[in-house]
Amino acid sequence: MMANLALALGLVLVIEGLVWALAPGLVEDLLQALRRLSLDARRALGLAALAFGVALIWAAYVFGAGM
Repeated sequence: MMANLALALGLVLVIEGLVWALAPGLVEDLLQALRRLSLDARRALGLAALAFGVALIWAAYVFGAGM
C-alpha cells in the first residue's frame, strides 16, 4: 500500500516537474485564466477533476492494477 502511494506521488511530481520545466509560460497563462474564473467555476472544475481521478483509479483497480 505504501509503495503504491509513493509511486503515485512520484508520478504526480514527475508530471508536474515536466510541465514547469518544459512550458513555464504556458503554466503562467493557465494560472491567469484560472484567476479570471469565478470561485464557483473553479470549484466545479476541481470537483470534475476529482471525479475523473476517482474514475481512473476505479478503472485501474477493476482492470487489474489493484493486485
